[in-house]
Amino acid sequence: MMMEITTTTTHEEDPNANNANGGDSLETSNHSSQINNSSSGKPPRNLSLMRHCTSSAFLPDSEYDVASFGFKSPSEEKSKFLPIFRSGSCSEKGPKQYMEDEYICVDNLSQHLPPPHSFPSPAAFYGVFDGHGGIDAASFTRKNILNFIAEDSQFPNGLKKSVKNAFVKVDHALADSSSLDTSSGTTALTALILGRTMLIANAGDCRAVLGKRGRAIELSKDHKPNRTSERLRIEKLGGIIYDGYLNGQLSVARALGDWHIKGSKGSLCPLSSEPELEELLLSEEDEYLIMGCDGLWDVMSSQCAVTMVRKELMQHNDPEKCSRALVKEALQRNSCDNLTVVVVCFCPDPPPKIEIPRSHRRRSISAEGLDLLKGCLNNSV
Repeated sequence: MMMEITTTTTHEEDPNANNANGGDSLETSNHSSQINNSSSGKPPRNLSLMRHCTSSAFLPDSEYDVASFGFKSPSEEKSKFLPIFRSGSCSEKGPKQYMEDEYICVDNLSQHLPPPHSFPSPAAFYGVFDGHGGIDAASFTRKNILNFIAEDSQFPNGLKKSVKNAFVKVDHALADSSSLDTSSGTTALTALILGRTMLIANAGDCRAVLGKRGRAIELSKDHKPNRTSERLRIEKLGGIIYDGYLNGQLSVARALGDWHIKGSKGSLCPLSSEPELEELLLSEEDEYLIMGCDGLWDVMSSQCAVTMVRKELMQHNDPEKCSRALVKEALQRNSCDNLTVVVVCFCPDPPPKIEIPRSHRRRSISAEGLDLLKGCLNNSV
């Protein structure tokens, strides 16, 4: 039985507003609630220009920590660090006529996946979905992908398998639904965190970047058709790339939906819905995660975004303000797309100041140099 997440929040932009909502709140974009069930599934929508939200979860320490893979050192394995999740988000349609992005922020997963679900604590889930061809695919994915993950028989022990299965189920549900536009599609980027283990899943050109003591660590790869591995996969399956577009139609190599391109279920198609996964073990050095659609990354490097967020957090320690600052900066850089950004902090405190150690090298003077110096001093007397 599918459980639908219904708690949603939408805010008009108010620079004086403080949008802290408490640890058991779920923050998602709410403009999809205005969508009717017509088969067209196309904009226009009566949407606010700017949407943003923030939430936080201060959870008790747990002795149960999920098994981890990926990058880990002996010091990380012995660490007792547990993240405390605080997230903020901002979404704006930018110069485009319609808004087709969606996002989801769940800082306390146990509040939304009640028993019999059992998983390590703390736990959280975040996602960014960049729609195209209408809002239907992005809206459906936001509403259902977390449920598909949690209801999979492999969850939570087979985390990678359950996430991959959920992407396939969403993709097939978009094909089977009679109330959704089958020509609508969406990229999908999710972050599922159980204990200290974070699993990033990406299909499309949204991007997840980790801020690690000021360094940008990219946790996902942009699935552009011209990327070498994607181009080889596309050409092997009989597809072509024309002017950077898959079959001359789509600017991404992986997406959910788009069944007017994929054809029938089960057929081999160059447009893939399979996500690439990246799993890592969080440590004290991992300060925050930035998730954004390509409207951000088209005009800003990963390192620039990490540097900007760290500076903002040191000033006000508010992830929602950070997400708004990134969106504002992207607009000033003339981004041509919808803009959606989610910033997730792993600690209640602002990032510490990075101090560059001073050099302790002893400087000496040679005997010849000392004699020369003495001579200069004697001549000056």
